[in-house]
Amino acid sequence: MRVISTESSQILAARLAGELGCSLVDVRFSRFPDGELYLRAGQLDERTVVVGSVTSNDDLVQLLLLLDACRESSCTLAVPYMGYARQDKQFHPGEPLSARAIARALSTVAEEVITVNIHEESVLDHFTIPARNISLAEDVGEYLKAMGLADPLVLAPDEGAARFGKAVAQSGRWDADHLQKTRHSGEEVTMKPKSLCAEGRTVVIVDDIISTGGTLATAAGMLADQGARSIHAVCVHGVLSGGAYTHLRAAGILDVACSDTIERGCSCYSAAKRLAAEITA
Repeated sequence: MRVISTESSQILAARLAGELGCSLVDVRFSRFPDGELYLRAGQLDERTVVVGSVTSNDDLVQLLLLLDACRESSCTLAVPYMGYARQDKQFHPGEPLSARAIARALSTVAEEVITVNIHEESVLDHFTIPARNISLAEDVGEYLKAMGLADPLVLAPDEGAARFGKAVAQSGRWDADHLQKTRHSGEEVTMKPKSLCAEGRTVVIVDDIISTGGTLATAAGMLADQGARSIHAVCVHGVLSGGAYTHLRAAGILDVACSDTIERGCSCYSAAKRLAAEITA
């Protein structure tokens, strides 16, 4: 078995190869003068794990090219972050179901696909090969333990993420709740934990993804006003677009951490161990 990856997932791929006890495939990437992507893979094996997060259109093309390069191998495809997965509904005539289009495109060559905390698991139904999703909730919990926080209050940003928050909290048997938004007028909105009090607590906001961070920044300010001792944020996928990291820090969040499904400077824990366990199961 060997592990091969796109440019955007090199670090995670190296960690995954270490967990699996196998070699990495050396891949050389370049671009033609007209902008087309080119790659050349080194020595492959009878079984290959192809790793590639789709964070851009170039990532998607590289992943498709890698799959074609591995067409003579038995392939497991790991898509730690699947771009377009949130475009899973059609609201107007003529719109594509983008999640379906990407899933079908990625179903070529590989025999199975593994995603990590995909936005909606129903997207897996669009793959034409066996597809399964894994969660890093337990890994987030282990990261919080390593931070040494004293009796944190684990908060999901909304009811939809509450299940993930509870799964994280189970690791340390911590209190878990989710933020509830109350609209007082057309312009005045407040957010606070639905059932528990934040006053005097170390609060950790957890979610599967942080994109622009706008809601989290607003929530952080309100939690501070409600007497929270300190506020931290941990997610699986750190998209962090539009200056989200600095926006969150400026809003009073002491630290922002994500996994390496999207490789960032604040990638503080890895999806490699969980992926390796799923691949060898």
